[in-house]
Amino acid sequence: MGNKSTNHDERSSLLNDASSTAAAAAAAVTGGIARKAYEGKDVESSKFFHDTRDTMEEQHQSEGGYLKPMIFGGLDGILTSFAIVAGAAGGNLSTGTILILGFSNIFADAISMGVGEFLSSKAENEWILSERRREEWELENYPEGEVKEMIGIYTAKGMSLQDAELVIRTMAKYKQFFVDLMMNQELELQVPEEDHVKESIKEGIIMFCSFAIFGSLPLLGYVIIPASFPESATTNDLFVTACFVTGCVLFLMGSVKSLFW
Repeated sequence: MGNKSTNHDERSSLLNDASSTAAAAAAAVTGGIARKAYEGKDVESSKFFHDTRDTMEEQHQSEGGYLKPMIFGGLDGILTSFAIVAGAAGGNLSTGTILILGFSNIFADAISMGVGEFLSSKAENEWILSERRREEWELENYPEGEVKEMIGIYTAKGMSLQDAELVIRTMAKYKQFFVDLMMNQELELQVPEEDHVKESIKEGIIMFCSFAIFGSLPLLGYVIIPASFPESATTNDLFVTACFVTGCVLFLMGSVKSLFW
């Protein structure tokens, strides 16, 4: 009897896992409908998605959250590196000297940019959370004042006083939701997630890697060309290669950015 019950539980567990996997796969396949409908201005597909969204989950581009440190770090890195190469080439410095100056500067700046991104992001999130605690305290001690402030904001946006009062007083019943709403509407701040420190670390790492990788690209010609053509490579050829690589990478970065437009 016990074995039958165990087998039944195992079969139920397997069926539940299979159902969850199938649902996740279906969401992954169909979740892009909303974005494709928007990109193609297909109203009927958009209607279909929203009419059936109880079985689908709308997919938004989550990669764009790290686009800022990636683009900022890459742009700063490659331009800093190119400036070093251009200055060293203008001063007729040797290839070895250019490589030492370039890589040492890129590594040091990458650390500075990565740590700076982490600390600034963490400090901003902590400040936002402190503002949220203040708004929460004010709502606890003088809720009517906060409600009036929000009503004023909504009427300023064009809502009638009667509708604004109805909407705000209804939402004010749900305190945590209302605090987040005040942060967004009153202070124009987005409340960070609970694991915001991890996100700040990720942003710092992305900034460091982006700066270091993109910043190293203009210097690759000074490594590859002399190794491949030790007798025919000239200083002018190396500098022209650095200019070409820099231009191509900047074009590539602009192309990547356009994917999130």
